[in-house]
Amino acid sequence: MVSQHVVVAITGASGSIYGIKVLQYLKEIKSVETHLVITASAKSTISIETDYSTLEIEALADHVHGSRDIGASIASGSFKTHGMIVAPCSIKSLSAIANSFGADLVSRAADVTLKERRPLILMVRETPFHLGHLRLMVKATEMGAIIYPPIPAFYNKPVSIDDLVDHSAGRAIEHLGFNVSSLKRWDGRE
Repeated sequence: MVSQHVVVAITGASGSIYGIKVLQYLKEIKSVETHLVITASAKSTISIETDYSTLEIEALADHVHGSRDIGASIASGSFKTHGMIVAPCSIKSLSAIANSFGADLVSRAADVTLKERRPLILMVRETPFHLGHLRLMVKATEMGAIIYPPIPAFYNKPVSIDDLVDHSAGRAIEHLGFNVSSLKRWDGRE
């Protein structure tokens, strides 16, 4: 079976657990090979918000790239990927992506994803949004990105924070074209 490369970036916004859950879900899909980038800010956020070590998170990925490694495989359009998900996506990363400012590997890989017309999912984590944030999201959307803030659904009757995270991460992955069979779905009113 040919592997489908998926790039996962975890940036410094609150909500690093979303990126961790994305990696866990993708690990269950046998045809997926993940390429992970964790920013320096994300490493700090991870240590504050979770009980995971950076090494434990990196172990969930098939390949790990340094956030400054502009020479990494995922920095080139000739390296075929199925798409990219930035979970969570900080406003700093959103700004770099929306303005095609490829100064680090996250923004460069995202720029490559857009120019190659591959799916780019941005789980933007900030609230409230001011007009500058909204304009950046519009700009990224016009370039082809999918803005997917992890806004919880409640029709699935979540009972824990894990339920909320699982649902948002799973739905975001489905925008890459993968099925997450464990998701509770809306099936209409009975």
